[in-house]
Amino acid sequence: MKDIRQNIVALAFLFFSALLWTVPVCAVEKEAEATGKLASSVSMVDTRVEKLRMFLEFHSSPLARDAQHFIEEADRLSLDWRLVPAIAGTESTFGKHFPAGSYNGWGWGIPTGASSGVVFASWEEGITKVSEGLKHTYVDRGARSVESIGRIYAASPHWATRVRFFMEKIESFSPTDPGQLQMDL
Repeated sequence: MKDIRQNIVALAFLFFSALLWTVPVCAVEKEAEATGKLASSVSMVDTRVEKLRMFLEFHSSPLARDAQHFIEEADRLSLDWRLVPAIAGTESTFGKHFPAGSYNGWGWGIPTGASSGVVFASWEEGITKVSEGLKHTYVDRGARSVESIGRIYAASPHWATRVRFFMEKIESFSPTDPGQLQMDL
C-alpha cells in the first residue's frame, strides 16, 4: 500500500511539474537573448496555439488554422494572446459573419452603421494589421485595458464586457470538459 501511495505521489509530482514548466518557447528565446546566455536544450511547449486552435475549431471558426499567427503577433507586439481572437468573437462570431470578401472579422475601420470598411487580403493579414493597430493606436497611447480600448474602439458600452467574456472562455477552454462538448441531437 505504501508503494502505491509513493507511486501516486511521484506521478502527481511529475504531472504538476510538467504543467509548471510548460512555458512559451518565445519567452525562453527572449530571455536567452536578453541575458546573452544560450537557451536551455530542454524544448518547452507553448500550449496556447493548440488551445486557441481547438477553441476556434469548437466554434467552427475559419480563423482556427491561423491560431499560430494570432500567438506570434501577440508575442511580437506584447499583446495579450487572447485579445485579438476575442475581438473577432465579439465582432463577427469568430470570423463567421463579416463583410463579404473583406477578411475583416474585427469590425476594423467599419464605422457604426456602415456595412463595410477596411478590407484585408487574408485572415493572416487581418490578424497582423489589427494586432499592429491595437498596439500602436491604442496600447502605445495609453489604452492598456480592454475597457479603455473599448471606449475608443466601439460604440457599444457592452463591448469590453463581451471581449472579456471571450478572453476568459479562451483561457478556460478544455476540449475534455463535458460542459463544453458539442452535442448533436
